[in-house]
Amino acid sequence: MSDIATAPTGSTTAGPGPVSTADTALVRRRIRRWLWLFIVCLALSGLTAFPLQTETALLVRAMNRSGLGDALPALDAWVSRVGDGVADGYGRHPFLAYGTDWLAFAHLVIAVAFWGPLRDPVRNVWVIRWAMIACGGVIPLALICGPLRGIPLFWQFVDMSFGVFGVVPLLIVHRLIRALEWDQAVRTHHDFARVVPSP
Repeated sequence: MSDIATAPTGSTTAGPGPVSTADTALVRRRIRRWLWLFIVCLALSGLTAFPLQTETALLVRAMNRSGLGDALPALDAWVSRVGDGVADGYGRHPFLAYGTDWLAFAHLVIAVAFWGPLRDPVRNVWVIRWAMIACGGVIPLALICGPLRGIPLFWQFVDMSFGVFGVVPLLIVHRLIRALEWDQAVRTHHDFARVVPSP
């Protein structure tokens, strides 16, 4: 029997494509690489929420020194406003930073959830699907809450880009997992057919 997983004769179920035994390990490595990329980016985006006051101050100085503010006055005005707001808010009310601390923690906790797909991607494919839904939810959140909070439209697009770019590795991983899932299903069918002969 061939090592290539193909649909049984007469089957109406279409799979995402055959995966050979030799290719299965390669597919798993690709899944892990894309997942690690997503995990690292997610963790970094969370960690950057801890030193928010320092980061906004550095960003304001970078805009002033680079001259980028002259070319992009709207961006310069927004960065300066955010820098002033964070410095004023955190200076007078340092407990406000506690909210962004929890935001950072949430990112790290979500990153830990991907340990399941790293170990067993087929069984934990639901984590990938849940993450894709979360990426999709970024767009309506930005469009609804952005205007309510006085966020400029161009910055709403920056926020939405996290969901748009974040879903790309997840879609790739999901497709690879579907290939593994199809391969396992076909192999199970073949193994069962060997042990239990047809009447």
